[in-house]
Amino acid sequence: MMKRMKKKRRKTESAEIKIRLKIKRQDQADTDSYMQEIDFVTIEQNMTVATALETINREGSYRDVSGNPVAPIAWECSCMQKKCGACAMVIDGVPRLACDSFLRDYKKEITIEPLRKFPVIKDLMVDRAVLFSNLEKMKVWAVEDAAAKEQTLPDAYNSSRCLQCGCCLEVCPNFDPKGEFQGAAGFVPAARLLVELSGEEQRELRENYKKYIYGGCGKSLACGTVCPAGIDVEHLLLRSNAVAFWGCR
Repeated sequence: MMKRMKKKRRKTESAEIKIRLKIKRQDQADTDSYMQEIDFVTIEQNMTVATALETINREGSYRDVSGNPVAPIAWECSCMQKKCGACAMVIDGVPRLACDSFLRDYKKEITIEPLRKFPVIKDLMVDRAVLFSNLEKMKVWAVEDAAAKEQTLPDAYNSSRCLQCGCCLEVCPNFDPKGEFQGAAGFVPAARLLVELSGEEQRELRENYKKYIYGGCGKSLACGTVCPAGIDVEHLLLRSNAVAFWGCR
């Protein structure tokens, strides 16, 4: 019996995930940032960065490695199922969704930071309002019904999966929140309407595409490597360029 108990205990211990979370924190936009390190232990093999942050905030009893109490960590989440893009942040140097970043995939520590191309509101929460103001500039909407065509349905579906999370802009060497170039977050939604709109609406969108997308894109395609939705960014870019300049469908 004693041998069985020891064997069971060793199995439980080996299933534990022990990891140090190094979280970049900032009390508000005009204060200095600092790193807070928290030793986190769980037996949940499917624990993600998102559920770890949720656990720390919910339990409210965690202390950092210096013994200081951990105040609630500000971050954004909604669906927790890789559908909304709200929990985008920089995890070990890579922009990712916290709900799709599993603790088991890291070794001894994880560095968690806010997206760096947007103003920090607090801790890991950033202001991504520029994403939506850019879509307004591009006028990515249909005033009248736009009929989807069978041959363009794959592209329309691919484009519609954009989460507007901002991960693509984090790695884009040409995107500046204060500049005109909108990056993949602008041209991916536009790609759908470019092949579905007609007449004056399409002409206006084509001109906006040339202004806000074509002239600024350096074709590095780093955006495609980090897209949480796995969108074929290169294909949509080629198709959109063809439509915008030559009217190819």
